[in-house]
Amino acid sequence: MIFGYVRVSTEEQNLRMQEQALQEAGCEEILADRGVRGNAVVKPQLARLLDKARDGDTIVVWRLDRLSRSLQDLLALMEDLEQPGLHLHSIKEQVDTNSPGGMLYFHMVGAFAQFERDVIRQRTRSGLESAKLAGVKLGRPQKLTDEQWQALRPHITPHPDNNGKWQGIAKAATLAGVSRSSIYHRLQLEAQEALQANGVET
Repeated sequence: MIFGYVRVSTEEQNLRMQEQALQEAGCEEILADRGVRGNAVVKPQLARLLDKARDGDTIVVWRLDRLSRSLQDLLALMEDLEQPGLHLHSIKEQVDTNSPGGMLYFHMVGAFAQFERDVIRQRTRSGLESAKLAGVKLGRPQKLTDEQWQALRPHITPHPDNNGKWQGIAKAATLAGVSRSSIYHRLQLEAQEALQANGVET
């Protein structure tokens, strides 16, 4: 099945234009988030679409920024789409992950994003070490309640390639209305608690 997804913020009134483009692309069902900004964590209709889509289905968007204006969130969403066998087609960018060229596009973008993350991680590590030496107390409060985490945790599973990555991060963050970093933070806490329970110092 071919699904279409459109999103408009309060400043953008081009919903009809997007819908027409998706209809011309052969979309059988179109879901729309109205009045939702691109950097919004919660996109109710997008979450509904991810629940409805099945193996072999295609999701069509007018532009990639209709899904998210954050590169990291977009790449995380791509990981969530890849495992169930879903395809993504962006009309404006002419990207179709059902083709080798389309997958290559996202792999290249992901490689550059990973490089950027590595650089930021190294700088952050250096800054944290300096802060510890200066006696600064580090840490941040949890953004997820225990009840929320218990409801979300079954939907987050290890990647089948056993490469240290997780599936379902983007979807869980969307459903809970929190950032992906909050989900990763709870996973890290969970791993630390498991190690401590087994007598391993962290």
